[in-house]
Amino acid sequence: MTEHGAGKHRSYLFVPGSRPERFDRAMKSGADAVIIDLEDAVAAADKISARDSVATWAREDRVVYVRVNARGTPWFDEDAQLSRLPGIAGLVLPKTECSADVAALVCAVGQQTAVFPLIESAKGMCNALEIANAPCVRQLMFGTLDFMLDMQMDVDNEELNGFRAELTKVSRVAGIDAPVDGVTVAVHDALQLERDTRNGKRFGFFGKLCIHPKQVATVNEGYAPSESDIAWARCVLDAAQDGKGVALMTDGSMVDRPVVLRAERIMKLASSN
Repeated sequence: MTEHGAGKHRSYLFVPGSRPERFDRAMKSGADAVIIDLEDAVAAADKISARDSVATWAREDRVVYVRVNARGTPWFDEDAQLSRLPGIAGLVLPKTECSADVAALVCAVGQQTAVFPLIESAKGMCNALEIANAPCVRQLMFGTLDFMLDMQMDVDNEELNGFRAELTKVSRVAGIDAPVDGVTVAVHDALQLERDTRNGKRFGFFGKLCIHPKQVATVNEGYAPSESDIAWARCVLDAAQDGKGVALMTDGSMVDRPVVLRAERIMKLASSN
């Protein structure tokens, strides 16, 4: 397990594995992380050639993640081997429903690798704590579209917030980084993207999956501390220093240890952006 924290990436940009001409452009998009997708974005007939394209392109100075095909598919074992290549920082595992799915991926790789399970079904949600506690799991990702399909739900994004809270809770209990939210499919709807980003942050997520480079800047800004957040954190830390560790009041609010820790976390995030 890693120490629980906010996570280091705000934006994860998908790029189809069958479009190698887009790999370098994705790297220049401003996304904190790029995921080369071998699963949903690639037709069955192109799976092997897409994997070969990743293997040819991979290089130590090109740090990316790869979404492999799910356990039980014909491509799973060989996709997992990409983790051995230079520059491959971890593997995104779709359709994760139990810890055995994670174990199978780690076994196929044959060495330690960072795993990012996608929770995309009712079974995966029910087993989320088991999955979060599995070896090599770094962070959970919420596959909202497939999750709604599996649940036969026709709801707005925010109506999934109960499930978001569950993923945040199990991540905290397992001691892994805060989870990553699902995609916003309305690529040209900037207001919807802003709402979705704020909503995920409100429920303890840190990071969001993106399907287009134009979404990256909004997501990065949304998950970074705002100027008002930073000003509040500075005020709290100044008050805490003056109070020498004793709980006190500032601007009508009590400043005690949990408040100080939140302020310290905000300042740490601000310094890393």
